[in-house]
Amino acid sequence: MDHSGFENNMTDPLLDIRDLRVYFDTDEGTVQSVDGVSFSIHRGETLGVVGESGCGKSVTAMSIMKLLAMPPGRIASGSIHFEGRDLVKTDEAQMCKIRSREIGMVFQEPMTSLNPVLTVGDQVSEACRLHEGLTRKQAYQRAMEMLSLVNIPRPETRIHDYPHQFSGGMRQRVMIAMALSCNPKLLIADEPTTALDVTIQAQILDLLDSLKSKFNMAIMLITHAMGVVAESTQRVVVMYAGRVVEEANVQDLFANPQHPYTQGLIRSIPRIDLDASEKTRLSTITGSVPKLIGLGAGCRFAPRCPHAMPVCKEADPVSRETAPGHRVACHLIA
Repeated sequence: MDHSGFENNMTDPLLDIRDLRVYFDTDEGTVQSVDGVSFSIHRGETLGVVGESGCGKSVTAMSIMKLLAMPPGRIASGSIHFEGRDLVKTDEAQMCKIRSREIGMVFQEPMTSLNPVLTVGDQVSEACRLHEGLTRKQAYQRAMEMLSLVNIPRPETRIHDYPHQFSGGMRQRVMIAMALSCNPKLLIADEPTTALDVTIQAQILDLLDSLKSKFNMAIMLITHAMGVVAESTQRVVVMYAGRVVEEANVQDLFANPQHPYTQGLIRSIPRIDLDASEKTRLSTITGSVPKLIGLGAGCRFAPRCPHAMPVCKEADPVSRETAPGHRVACHLIA
């Protein structure tokens, strides 16, 4: 994949998130799921957002779409500017117009996201009828075109089938067709290859890349797999425990990872380019992600970090630019 096929110089970002904080109020206390996250996405690029389960990737995505379950979830502070509009301050009527028409989303589990009692045709055509005022016949024609575009064979027949009649990979293609039916400017793909075998994963990622070019859109690709990041993105945001710990161009990130957490993620990737004499056991990151309740000051990765210093447990690290476009939040970076 060409990792240089976008221009983010001299242009305003399509999406700009600043100091976003998203909290969930529970009986145990307030969960700080997203705590001061900032990043941007430019037109025509694929941004990878990577991290372990529970790091805040999906909550960030749901905040952009304003699909948090409220209560208990709430955007406590920060801004989410999309083409200059702050979505945090946008009312539900306006968000209904923005969803699908301007920002599309592919959710993690297509079998739970698709309605089991409606045909695929009804579900793919719904957004076209709602946002573009198409008749049922016109919307069904658009739905057939979209199913064909995502390489579902015999779309004129399969449009009448129900989700359970599709394989996992084909259901994911249906979700992509739904998300793109109104030609959005930004597609959020939340773990789009989870639970798919490796061959189907590659097909889905290749499909997203080709559709990005065809629709001239940006993609926010959420994943926990560093291999997917390496293959499918131009820039990467690494999240840990609700915070961004590193952000860089994908080549820079893999060539020179600077945060100990990013280094651990990259070391955990299996290597097939080594001969038998060079192969060693896969590296692991000891410990587990902290509960995001009642956290005090300090780096949240410090309890698992092999390089932790006293200051790491006492003060929050500041995000610093170590090279053009490469930012790291770590006390090791002086």
